[in-house]
Amino acid sequence: MAFAQDKWPSKPVKIIVAFTAGGTTDLLARAVAQKIGEKLGQSFIIDNKPGGGGNIGTEFVVRSPADGYTLIVNSVGPISVNQSLYKNMNYDPLIDLVPIVQIADVPNVLVVPPNVPAKTFEEFVAYVKANPGKLSYGSTGVGTSSHLSSYMLTQRIGGDTLHVPYKGANALNDLLAGRLQFMFATIPSVISHIKAGKLRALAVSSEKPSRSLPGVPTVAEKGFPGFAAGSWFGFFGPKGTPPQIIAQLNKAVNDALPTLEDQMIREGADPAGGTPEQFGQFARKEFVKWQKIVKDSGATVD
Repeated sequence: MAFAQDKWPSKPVKIIVAFTAGGTTDLLARAVAQKIGEKLGQSFIIDNKPGGGGNIGTEFVVRSPADGYTLIVNSVGPISVNQSLYKNMNYDPLIDLVPIVQIADVPNVLVVPPNVPAKTFEEFVAYVKANPGKLSYGSTGVGTSSHLSSYMLTQRIGGDTLHVPYKGANALNDLLAGRLQFMFATIPSVISHIKAGKLRALAVSSEKPSRSLPGVPTVAEKGFPGFAAGSWFGFFGPKGTPPQIIAQLNKAVNDALPTLEDQMIREGADPAGGTPEQFGQFARKEFVKWQKIVKDSGATVD
């Protein structure tokens, strides 16, 4: 067994993405997979298994052999939110998966279409307060980061807004068409529309400003201290994955991230990296944070 571990990877490695192709998780996974494949001399193949808010692909990896040949690039939802959101999960991702390395932080950005008069975050707050019950925001689904970020903000503002959940990119389409008044979206999903003037970026949800959107303030610095809600992405393996493989993959990803830094920032992600222990501690802290937010929002999924 030790000999087999020393030779890892001796065959192609499957990387599960629990969401559809073309989304933020998928794009980050493919970029990193190519680099680590070049470094380790083996193919790292992306296998999309979407559905159930990421639960289907995540459970597939939980049930897979812990031999380093089935891994997952996952995000905040399936790892730190869904346990509080879904009523019938028969596994615990914080126990049944082992953290390997964080790839990136991806803040959400508050965006509005041109037909919304607010041109600054301060004007947006005033706009929400002046239009109780009249404004709608979209999300990529109940309990997703885009939903809960907007819920958190409107609660802090004291506004009355309507949540309209969608599947996938349909929310963005309606926002671009002006049928929704605002939305928190991952930066990679909207950065091209912001640059083209089709959407206006008012604030980011991270604790620090995003390098991808210089000049766009954080919600926290604009009168809502402590506001932090965004997405993050990283590698996990099934519980029991050999420590040698975890260490080898962790090093390969950490070595690859600097070569991807410019591309990732340009596309809306802040490279992360770090140790497995740091990533695990971070994911558990995120679970505690989102558990309260989900409970307060009343969001549940059968």
